[in-house]
Amino acid sequence: MKSHVRASLDEARAALENLLASEATLEAIAEAGRLLSQTLQGDGRVFSCGNGGSMCDAMHFAEELSGRYRLERRALAATAISDPSHLSCVANDYGYEQVFARYLEAHVRPGDCLLAISTSGTSKNILAAAYVARERGVHILALTGKPDTPLGRIATVEICTPGGRFADRVQELHIKVIHILIELVERQLFGETYT
Repeated sequence: MKSHVRASLDEARAALENLLASEATLEAIAEAGRLLSQTLQGDGRVFSCGNGGSMCDAMHFAEELSGRYRLERRALAATAISDPSHLSCVANDYGYEQVFARYLEAHVRPGDCLLAISTSGTSKNILAAAYVARERGVHILALTGKPDTPLGRIATVEICTPGGRFADRVQELHIKVIHILIELVERQLFGETYT
């Protein structure tokens, strides 16, 4: 049993080291942080969406912005598309592929930002949301786990974190990226709190 624990942690460490070694990915994270900061400085709003564990990550991302991350500061306009009544209503009337897109149709404005999370980069409902976002003049930050995906191709900025054979390693890297993005926003908008 202990050998499996060690092997799992070794695999997670290797995935993180691969991320650290990718200058392109590090620059994409920095660029996404700049875009989020510009959006929020310009009175834009940030939306996030994902399926399953990625929905939990989308919710975590939004609540850390609208609530608080590390230090005291004002609330930031961020919402995860995760309301069960909306999701079930739209899924029933239009199909599950439209649950995020329909929400964005109702709420986004040009200059807003969408964090679209899909480990595969091919989730149909995430792609539908990204297409609506693009049509509405919304910046799209794609958080994926495989290179050269449909979601990555439509994104303003793609952060691809290949973590290995399974989605769990990708999701572990995603939460690290999400925390870094939130810190970058706080440092940009509230730098005095980090001194």
